[in-house]
Amino acid sequence: MEKLQSLEQFEQLKNEERTIFMFTADWCPDCTVIEPILPRIEVDYPEYTFISVDRDEFIDLCSEMDIFGIPSFVAFHSGEEVGRFVSKARKSQEEIEEFINGLAD
Repeated sequence: MEKLQSLEQFEQLKNEERTIFMFTADWCPDCTVIEPILPRIEVDYPEYTFISVDRDEFIDLCSEMDIFGIPSFVAFHSGEEVGRFVSKARKSQEEIEEFINGLAD
């Protein structure tokens, strides 16, 4: 999964079609647990661009977006937030897929 490099890149990507940002951190055990399933999810949903956002590197962005629990997923389409899966709970592959499938509604 590509890593976010700058706030400018975030602004550009959120204005594109179907971008999902995953907020994460190296020290987050729940993030580590889902890491092995992410490549499969990316393959299964090629219509989305997946971007990893390091919470510690972009703490102000996380605060701005009310991201307090990680891992968290926020989806944008053409500049509009179309969904978020944000909680402090551990996320399963099924829950992540349900979130993505719900975006198509």
